[in-house]
Amino acid sequence: MKVLLLVCDSFGVGEAPDAAAYGDGGSDTIGNTARAVGGIRAPNLAALGLGLLTDAPGIEPRAEAGTGHGKMRERSAGKDTTTGHWEICGLVVERPFPTYPDGFPPEVIEPFERAVGLRALGTVAASGTEIIEALGEEHVRTGRPIVYTSADSVFQVAAHKDVVPLDRLYEWCRLARGILDGEHRVGRVIARPFVGEPGSFTRTHERRDFSVEPFAPTYLDRVLEAGIPVFGVGKIPDIFAGRGLTDAEHSESNDHGIDLTVKYLGREDDALVMTNLVDFDTKYGHRNDAEGYARCVEAFDRRVPELVGAVGEGLMFLTGDHGCDPTDVSTDHTREHTPVLVAGGALASRPAVDLGVRDTFADLGATVASLFGVGSDGLAGTAFSRELGVG
Repeated sequence: MKVLLLVCDSFGVGEAPDAAAYGDGGSDTIGNTARAVGGIRAPNLAALGLGLLTDAPGIEPRAEAGTGHGKMRERSAGKDTTTGHWEICGLVVERPFPTYPDGFPPEVIEPFERAVGLRALGTVAASGTEIIEALGEEHVRTGRPIVYTSADSVFQVAAHKDVVPLDRLYEWCRLARGILDGEHRVGRVIARPFVGEPGSFTRTHERRDFSVEPFAPTYLDRVLEAGIPVFGVGKIPDIFAGRGLTDAEHSESNDHGIDLTVKYLGREDDALVMTNLVDFDTKYGHRNDAEGYARCVEAFDRRVPELVGAVGEGLMFLTGDHGCDPTDVSTDHTREHTPVLVAGGALASRPAVDLGVRDTFADLGATVASLFGVGSDGLAGTAFSRELGVG
């Protein structure tokens, strides 16, 4: 069986029950975006049942036969990418990764500066595009790395490609990954290369994430151990530190990620492909660009039939890892429900299935694993394959 586990980065469909505790009351990435721009035209996502999960103008509340729809709550503490993906794959993070809203303390930044032999610029919480604009010229002049964080557990290092070659930037990030441990064990160290001239700096697609290793085997590991090829697309190899994967490729855009996904699905008769499409989040959610987010959803919607077709008699599962409501007052991730939309030949023309509200993202990973005959074996999650009629 071919199975696609597709994570549309930041696809939130309404505030989680504990959203207020995270300062995210009223968040609804898809719904608020649709309202802000006068509607999103996404007929293929509507056919999968997306409009039944949140009130989103332009996305009709319906679900066609041969599909399943529901939404999921996050059990883990936090609302970051690593936590969301790990929980999808069976690991619940009880203690959130550390964050630095007031910037990095000396015990974090000084060892990094010693390791790279340069003083860092910034070292504060900031918007990535804004801090590059503010400090990029000084960086080009001095070669000093721009270091910053956000509301997420991240240590980000930005450098101009003409000043710091990519291999050196990646090495700096590997050094930081080795330093950031114990109480400062951040979820991700992120390399942020950029190009251009002062006043027109732009980030490139060569971003790389250096995540902590999962603290236990995930459903990806279990499926791989069962002899099924597992392929990762986009940020997946970074998020799981390369574990549980037969092969993986980074993507340059949503469209490129979809192309890679279709390629991998065509390689084997039985395979699991896990893909992260990041443009929604990094290009639009974090920049409070509701118009751009809406157009990105519409562009993705046009390729949904291609993805469903690529799984053949298998299944596509579409979800998110958190929200990033572009209408929010901040540019941070938002604590939201995420969708679970299912389609593919294995459902044939069966009536649409309402999967309700799942208690954990891990139900999705458990379901995917069950399709390959793999049990939970101590991991979180309850499979809903029987509710779909495929278990």
